[in-house]
Amino acid sequence: MPYDDGKADMAPDRPAYTSPAPMATGPHPLSGPLSAPVLLRTPGGGGADPPTLLTAHGCWYPASDPRGEHVAFICDRAGVPQLWCGPAGGTEVHVLDGSPDPVIEVSWSPDGRWIAYTAAPGGGEHTRVLVVRPDGTGRKVLAGAGPGGSAHLGSWTRDGSALAVTVAQPSARGAEHRGSGHVPPDAAQAAAGRAAPEAGWAVRDGAARLLGTGAVPTASDKPTTGTEGLSSGGLAAYLMDPDGVNAPVLLFAEEGAASLRVCDVGAGGRLALVRRGPRGLREALVLDTLTGSTVWSEHVADGDPWIGRFSADARILWLRSDADREFAALLRVRLDDDGTAAEVTVAAEREGSGLELLSIPDHGRWAALAWNVQGAVELETVGLTGADTAQAPYRGVGPVHQRDLPHEVVTRIAPVGAGGLFAALSGSRRRPGIWSLTDGPAPTRTPWSARDEDAVPPGRPPVSPAPMRCRARDGLLLGGWYYRAPGNAAGRPAPCVLHLHGGPEEQERPVFNPLYHEILGRGLDVYAPDVRGSSGWGRSFVDADLGAGRFSAIDDVADCAAHAVELGYADPLRLGVMGRSYGGYLTMAALVWHPDLFRAGVAVCGMSDFDTFFSGTEPWIAQSAAAKYGHPDHDRDLLRALSPMSRIDQLRAPVLAVHGEHDTNVPPTESEQFIRAARERGVTAQQLTLRDEGHEFLRADNRRLYRRATADWLERHLGTQAAS
Repeated sequence: MPYDDGKADMAPDRPAYTSPAPMATGPHPLSGPLSAPVLLRTPGGGGADPPTLLTAHGCWYPASDPRGEHVAFICDRAGVPQLWCGPAGGTEVHVLDGSPDPVIEVSWSPDGRWIAYTAAPGGGEHTRVLVVRPDGTGRKVLAGAGPGGSAHLGSWTRDGSALAVTVAQPSARGAEHRGSGHVPPDAAQAAAGRAAPEAGWAVRDGAARLLGTGAVPTASDKPTTGTEGLSSGGLAAYLMDPDGVNAPVLLFAEEGAASLRVCDVGAGGRLALVRRGPRGLREALVLDTLTGSTVWSEHVADGDPWIGRFSADARILWLRSDADREFAALLRVRLDDDGTAAEVTVAAEREGSGLELLSIPDHGRWAALAWNVQGAVELETVGLTGADTAQAPYRGVGPVHQRDLPHEVVTRIAPVGAGGLFAALSGSRRRPGIWSLTDGPAPTRTPWSARDEDAVPPGRPPVSPAPMRCRARDGLLLGGWYYRAPGNAAGRPAPCVLHLHGGPEEQERPVFNPLYHEILGRGLDVYAPDVRGSSGWGRSFVDADLGAGRFSAIDDVADCAAHAVELGYADPLRLGVMGRSYGGYLTMAALVWHPDLFRAGVAVCGMSDFDTFFSGTEPWIAQSAAAKYGHPDHDRDLLRALSPMSRIDQLRAPVLAVHGEHDTNVPPTESEQFIRAARERGVTAQQLTLRDEGHEFLRADNRRLYRRATADWLERHLGTQAAS
């Protein structure tokens, strides 16, 4: 039976939300008038369960109701990630939103009355925030309903009366990205005539090291992120009443913002925790919602956007941060009455491992900490109680309870009640699933998560990877994982494909990857390295590819290939390279910088020319990318030299490009121009465009097509037939 909280058709049984008076602007105002999001009721309910369900499916992103009796989660049993819900220990789960729009994030309100989630209409990159009752009724769009608009999920207020959402304010250039996601034909010419950069930029070109560095912004400073001069709209964060009784309240707005997320609203609504800034320059802001001012800020790590929470009385802020350190730790920030930091101490840290996920229940008595240990995860719960007086000063978290895990990686944690939690797990031998972790002897798989043995068809067990370390030519130690295809004899070189992850700040993890399984089934090994710029190995490693350091990242690809050959694993005459997003860029770059090394390539959603990429991407993506790759004006020569199109004459290997038709992060023309130029030079090249997909491929039929096309291409050019 569908879960019914008894309030689906009742008027709110609580006082109307009382909030600070709406501000005309935030501390970093947007130019022009702000248009607050308008709540839009959607017809119908969640619909019936789909008639055909996949046995081998994934479940992830759990969100528990306040009592821990029911769980909302994302599941792709119907072929697309959708919002599901059901009892924590039962099997009768049901779809809350049966639309074909992929769901990305989920959050259950603290009062149990609403489930909020983010969905991507048409599978593209423009998302919207919706709410629905736990029984599937009352579905509404809170923000992101307009054409070309976009909205992202934030935190609930502690009483559940309002939800924070981030809304992307459209800009003139942002209007170009509605529809197919292709860049207009005159985009390159428009880029050539880009307006002169704004004052305040130090002109630099060539060996740029770290873009946008400078003093940490204070409450009175407007942050300098190294992205000024880029045409952009802005981001604004609002508190929204899901019942539609109270008007939206503006919390924060910033012109030219690269990211903005409201991570928590303290008890009483006086303080809000916001994460903002481009990649590599993220920071946490504590806002005074009454005045709209920033009262404290601190650098925080990239990765999971949910960076911290206030204590129940809003006198302590718990923060995941890598400020002044290589690896992220748990910071305890004692706040004065006005929200400024009176004391900052390190509450928990590990040498050589970073805090990857932080989850704290509303009562604030304990926290779940997920530590990244060279790609795998160790999970622990820690007590957050402890005096903070002259007689009994604070001495750190405790006690610490290590949680045993049946699989290698935790992707999301949902705390429940006094000490329980639900955790989304992934592993090298299973698809993503949700497990209940209580104080009992062992974690329990939820009955609606697929079994481990259902991960792949019978007779083709998944391959567990072996960790691989490689020394780059400049001495930097790289990480990664090596997958040996079943049937490939030990000690005999085999055809091998290097797979390069995106980001570049992502990290290769030991989790089951259906793409790898497809390639391994064709007799090809897979080597998935972490080249410089990857996360999980410290801040210095992440920053090692900035500016001209990206040339070294391209050489890392060649060094990893050479390492696999030297160990006797890979056949030097049958090496391939592929990757998605930044990995797609790195694939194109490796093919033209090392043309005689690789025999085939597959570039997925990759950037082929930084000039056209900056002209065609979303404004907020451009803001963030400038801090990572270089500024399109001030580092124009460097970006041109780093663009694969600048060396297209060196391309020798056959290349397949794959792209989603609605990708507005990296427009499809980035693949189109590379493939067109390859063909003009007589190189074998093809492009596969996936319908109803954006930068991520989320639909089961498209993912299957992508995997098979990729494996076919690699087998054709690297397999036994190619060698003969």
